[in-house]
Amino acid sequence: MLTPSSVAFLKRLLDTPGPSGFEAATAKVWREEASAFARVTCDVHGNSMAEVAGAGGPTIMLAGHIDEIGVIITYIDDDGFLYIGPIGGWDPQVLVAQRIRFAGRTGDVLGVVGKKPIHLMKVEDREKASKFTDLWVDIGCTTRAQAEALVSIGDAGVIDQQTLDFPNDRIVSRSIDDRIGAFVVLEALRRYAADPGDARVVAVATTQEEIGYRGGGALVGAQRVDPAMAIVVDVTFATDHPTVEKKELGEHKIGGGPVLTRGSIVSPVAFRIIRDTAESMRIPYSLHAAGRDTSTDADGIHLARHGVATALVSVPNRYMHSPNEMVSVVDLDRTATLLAAACKAVTSTTDFTDR
Repeated sequence: MLTPSSVAFLKRLLDTPGPSGFEAATAKVWREEASAFARVTCDVHGNSMAEVAGAGGPTIMLAGHIDEIGVIITYIDDDGFLYIGPIGGWDPQVLVAQRIRFAGRTGDVLGVVGKKPIHLMKVEDREKASKFTDLWVDIGCTTRAQAEALVSIGDAGVIDQQTLDFPNDRIVSRSIDDRIGAFVVLEALRRYAADPGDARVVAVATTQEEIGYRGGGALVGAQRVDPAMAIVVDVTFATDHPTVEKKELGEHKIGGGPVLTRGSIVSPVAFRIIRDTAESMRIPYSLHAAGRDTSTDADGIHLARHGVATALVSVPNRYMHSPNEMVSVVDLDRTATLLAAACKAVTSTTDFTDR
């Protein structure tokens, strides 16, 4: 299981705001943790890298994006109300009546999302879905000048929600997608560093996935690291709750282990290494099929430089892109164990062209 110190780091990472393009505070938390056992660098795009040298073998990139969805201030009216747009993919219904934490001019600024009360709506409007244009944020100011002393157009914010512990080794947080990916790749590197193999392994906390997974930070990071193989860690839809169609998405249970993707962009070599490692270590897993792209960092990484043998390993996640995403801590531990062992399975003789 994860150590208490690793769990404490996980919660710090989850609770630190870091929407796409504004990941600096979260990346700092990640790099501080990584510096205890790895060589740490960063790049102009905001990616953070932690490296453990091997014994002359190929380079493996472990990638998990550190950004989360958020909002950005687009307008401040004369009465001091803020209007916002999305950073990443939102269901606007989720935002209604939430508290928002903005990174303001001199510190954090809290606001509440306002909407016309149902009592004042016309009958035909009551069942309509809310749009971003129906919402505003109230930070308690009464004039534009008051508001502009605290925040500016272009300031970013996230839902103000702290991590919660739930029964059965589950945690709930607004930023599980995909802060847990950044956590898992660093936890895997920590374990690899304690008993390294041939491969040079670089864990990368990538940026801007929620707004551009085909490029974003992952592609820039891969160009810099120049790996022979990459393992991307993200979340996928848990299908063990009501209203989800398993025939479309597969059967992926919270606590059931990592999800291994097979598909058109996934390297058969990288997939076999991970699957065989899971089976040899008796780590439970499920399979997910992706006939086209994966909507993850894998889509950009596999095309970097001369091409990268890329695999995708996911953690089942309930209630994605909401303030209350839920995963199993056991799944995080199993995924980190699997990645560390898979890295050790790669040697100087591994042929990534043997498809």
